Amino acid sequence: MIVGANIGSGILGLAYSARKAGWPVLMLWLIIAGFFTTASMLYVAETTLRTRKVMQLPGLAKKYVGELGAWLVFISVAANTIGCLIAYTNGSGRILSEMFGLSTQIGSLLFSVPAVIVVWFGLKATGVAEKVISFGMMALLAVIIAASFLAENSDLSNAIFTNWTYAIPVFNVAIFCYIAQYAVPELARGLAHDQQKLAPAIVTGMSLTMVLLALVPLAVLSLTGPENVTQVATIAWGKALGEWAFFTANLFALAAMMTSYWAVAGSFLTNIVDKFNFKSEDDVKTRLFVLACVVIPPFILAYSGLVSFVDAIYLAGTFGGVIMSVLPVLMLRSARRTGDMEPSWQCGWIASAWVQWSMIVLFCGAALYAVLGLFGLLPAAW
Repeated sequence: MIVGANIGSGILGLAYSARKAGWPVLMLWLIIAGFFTTASMLYVAETTLRTRKVMQLPGLAKKYVGELGAWLVFISVAANTIGCLIAYTNGSGRILSEMFGLSTQIGSLLFSVPAVIVVWFGLKATGVAEKVISFGMMALLAVIIAASFLAENSDLSNAIFTNWTYAIPVFNVAIFCYIAQYAVPELARGLAHDQQKLAPAIVTGMSLTMVLLALVPLAVLSLTGPENVTQVATIAWGKALGEWAFFTANLFALAAMMTSYWAVAGSFLTNIVDKFNFKSEDDVKTRLFVLACVVIPPFILAYSGLVSFVDAIYLAGTFGGVIMSVLPVLMLRSARRTGDMEPSWQCGWIASAWVQWSMIVLFCGAALYAVLGLFGLLPAAW
């Protein structure tokens, strides 16, 4: 579930976002963002295990931080979800347009309809579909990465350079690629029978995510060069290798966005039902109404001209990611004082004060940079 949530539009936009800063800068941020985001996910995991009632992230925030915390988490989940779904809608439309000569709007519809159908059938259908697609997705990715590094025109010097002027905004995109805290309560629900597996599942999922996030932009930049990379990386990536690679790379991209769409939209649907105390997510009328609220606005925004593919990733990572990473610190501290029970697993040293304060300073600093960047006071990365 974690890899499915993370390997979506973010991985496709990393090469473009790092084209001015360079791959080593991106790799540094992937390591730092990966460590601290994993830590925040483990905080959510321990908080969940200390809570007798099954709750989504806003419910946990309300219980342990108060009403303001609940609303901040809900806003964060909403910002991240809307940013994700805009990027998936926009990106899938571009890909299907390039592959089959369709309009981007029709391409987005062809992607969105089956994605929404799977979300409609819920967590069980999502899990089964993710398993089927994830294996195929990893196979496609392995083939295209290997072909990229073996290609005659591949040159690592195209990627191995640094320009620190454009470094900080890349961190915000890296944050976006790791945001999956909202999936932890869902994962905990699935592993309720064996709590000891929750933390290893999170760490394994995040570690695999980091490897993939590092390899894809390295392969893309080495092959295409920073001047030729497109916002949706697989379009330029595939063209540089030939027709077979063009279709292989873009099938991977569509699969990645599809699995991430399921995880993000499904979790947001449950969050809305919990937050507004709707009847039940299993009630047909409730599910239909909430699902429409989840999927229709991002589709409209994707074609409003207000937000581009990479900008949607950047803004979602900045504001959604900061709240999602900082609030779990407060949740964990409160849960350790007032939680319902002692869990069979705890965070240990990763919940020490220096880790928590470093996380808060780093993520809030990234948000401040983004705000100043929006007003043109600091350089953009792309």
